Amino acid sequence: MTRGFKRTRDGRVSVRLSTDEVGLLRELVEQVLDMVDGDESGEPSGTGERGERDPGGDDLAAMLGIREAARPPDDPVLARLFPDGYRGDEASAAEFRRYTEEGLRESKRTAAGEILAATARGEGGTFVLEPEEADSWLRAINDIRLALGTRLDVSEDAHEELSRMDPSDSRYPGYVAYDWLSFLQETLVRALW
Repeated sequence: MTRGFKRTRDGRVSVRLSTDEVGLLRELVEQVLDMVDGDESGEPSGTGERGERDPGGDDLAAMLGIREAARPPDDPVLARLFPDGYRGDEASAAEFRRYTEEGLRESKRTAAGEILAATARGEGGTFVLEPEEADSWLRAINDIRLALGTRLDVSEDAHEELSRMDPSDSRYPGYVAYDWLSFLQETLVRALW
């Protein structure tokens, strides 16, 4: 089991992960990426029914990452990853989403890509990260925790609930993964600051 992230003498951070931990982390990152890259129907965002770009769309708006129409996701995980910018004001929230959602999606893709790139060889070992890479890992781990926590409907006392949970409970593996991600996130925050 990992000991978590540590700051190195030269200002970078490192973590030692087993082969199984790397595999789990990569699998979870890829699942979140699949969600970020898709829309409510599972199609890539900004595309039509068969995945092609809407020919009637505004090409300049698309190039700038502005969506023609923006509505909050129905999926609770996506709603957590892409929350409304304004609560109680649907028009302002839709306008904010229209201008920011594509940029937020790209930021999440980039952060997840940093983990996938660093762990590409798919085996355990020590991973030494520059501060910018560590920031990306932190954002991606946070996204995974948000997604998993929403799916599991975890509460603030998830760690205590896990300690009381029977390993035969179908939620047990998810709670163990959530607890591990929480540990990684906490140690990474401490190593960075």
